[in-house]
Amino acid sequence: MEQRPDRRGSSRPSGSGGGRSQGGKTGGKPGASGGPGKGRPPGKGRPPGKGGPPRGSGGSGGRSGGRPDARGSRDSRGSRETREPRTPRGPQIPEGVDVEDLDPFVINELRTLPEELRDRVGSLLVAAEWSLEDEEPEKALEFTKEAKRLAGRVACVREAHGITAYRNGDYAEALAELRAVRRMTGDDSFVPMMADCERGLGRPERALEVLHGYRPSDASLRVEATIVAAGARADMGQQEAAMVLLDVPELASLPAGSERARLQYAYASTLEALGRADEARQWFQRAAESDVDEVTDAAERLT
Repeated sequence: MEQRPDRRGSSRPSGSGGGRSQGGKTGGKPGASGGPGKGRPPGKGRPPGKGGPPRGSGGSGGRSGGRPDARGSRDSRGSRETREPRTPRGPQIPEGVDVEDLDPFVINELRTLPEELRDRVGSLLVAAEWSLEDEEPEKALEFTKEAKRLAGRVACVREAHGITAYRNGDYAEALAELRAVRRMTGDDSFVPMMADCERGLGRPERALEVLHGYRPSDASLRVEATIVAAGARADMGQQEAAMVLLDVPELASLPAGSERARLQYAYASTLEALGRADEARQWFQRAAESDVDEVTDAAERLT
C-alpha cells in the first residue's frame, strides 16, 4: 500500500473543550456527521505454560517424565515459537501507518501503556482515522474495537471508539463509551454528541435532559448543543420551539465554515418544515455560501 504522508497531523479531530477534542460534529439529525480521534500489538512471547521444561522433569521424587521422542517434539515446538513471531490478533494495520501522526495529547495518554502495546494501540487509532477519512466507518469500528480490547482503561481509546460507533449509527454503544469518557476525565465536550445519541435512540426528551443547563464557553460546542436541542424539539413536532432555539446571533456572527453552515442549514430546514419555503430557500443559499468545507448538501437543495 502506498505511503500516506499527507495524513500527518490529521488523526486528531478539530474542536476542543476542557483540553480534549470534541471528536466530531453532531448534526441536525443523528449521525449526520462526526469523526474520531486515534491509536497500538499485544505483548508477544509465549503464552504461560508454553516452552518450559517437560512435565515431570524434577520435583516428583526424581522421576523423569515423558518419552524421549515426545520430549524432543516439545523442544522442537518451543524452538519454532521462538523463531516465528506471532501475528497480532485483530484487524491488519495498513502499511504506512505512523503512530507519530497522532495528536500529542493522545500520544501522552498512551504512554501509560507498555511500549509494544502502546505502538499497537496507536497504530489501530491511526488506521481508524484513515478509514473514517476514506468513508469506511465499519472498517474504522473494527480498529477501535480492537484498541478498546487492548487498552480499555485509556480515555482517548474509549473516546475514539465512541465517536466511531456514533459514525456507524450505533448510538447505544456510542452513548455508553462517551459516558465512560466523561466519568474518566470529567470532560463535558461530548455532551452534545451524547444528546444526539439519545435522539438516535428515539428519545428526544432525554436529549433535552442531557443538554439542560449545558453552557459551554466554546463557541463550536454552543452551536452543536443548539443544533441538537432544536433537532430534539423537531423530533417532538415542536417546530416553532426549534425555530426559537436556532434564532441566535451566531447565524450571522460566526465566520464562514462548518459551524456557521450547519447552523444556517438547520435554520433553513426548520423554516421549510414550517411551510415558509421562500425564506427557507434564502437560508439554504446562505448556508451554501458559508459551507466552504462542504459539510452540508445546501447547494444541492438549491438546484
